Amino acid sequence: MAGLHSRFPHSTCDDSLVRCLRLRVLPRSFYDRDPRLVGPDLLGKTLVRRLEGRRKLAARIVEVEAYLGADDPAAHASIGKTPRNAVLFGPPGHAYVYFIYGNHYCLNVSCLPDGTPGGILFRALEPMEGIDAMFSLRNIPRDSDLRRLTSGPGRLAAAFGITRERDNGKDLTTSRSDLYIAEDDSLPPQVLITKRVGIKKAVDMPLRYIVAGNRFVSGSVKI
Repeated sequence: MAGLHSRFPHSTCDDSLVRCLRLRVLPRSFYDRDPRLVGPDLLGKTLVRRLEGRRKLAARIVEVEAYLGADDPAAHASIGKTPRNAVLFGPPGHAYVYFIYGNHYCLNVSCLPDGTPGGILFRALEPMEGIDAMFSLRNIPRDSDLRRLTSGPGRLAAAFGITRERDNGKDLTTSRSDLYIAEDDSLPPQVLITKRVGIKKAVDMPLRYIVAGNRFVSGSVKI
């Protein structure tokens, strides 16, 4: 990881980085809010996937987008509750995973109280632990640029082995789950807010939140 530009301090522990950072799983109340509040607060938090044999994947969240439900034409929930988007209408803190373009999964987390739709799309992560396993899951050469692992919603889902069949509806607020989100004692990062990208509706809404200066952010950054 020589030359890796990061806004977060790297651990010097010899033990598992996840244990070294003393991660605390985010509670359900964290997500029981307006997505416009949850989105920037998720930056700098850590997505964790527990693998077999006590191994873990971990990465910092560096880019997300908020989707507001019925009043947001770009949100999946704007059409009403369906079997596909039902998680968005359920309790906060659950994974909503959908398949797009015939070859990519995208990870979201539900927000707001049960019955009120809203969510956050994860767009980019900064790898921390389990990087070799991420390369294997992405099926790309180990000497590739680390940005190729988790910069973009489809890439990060692949690097964490996220699929709709495996993870849709999963509770992200408990370490008993094999996929959860946690925090440590790192200082909150500087947040930039831009328009969302890769959509055709409600394109002017400033609902994309990114860690300023982080090289793992996907695409361009236009303020």
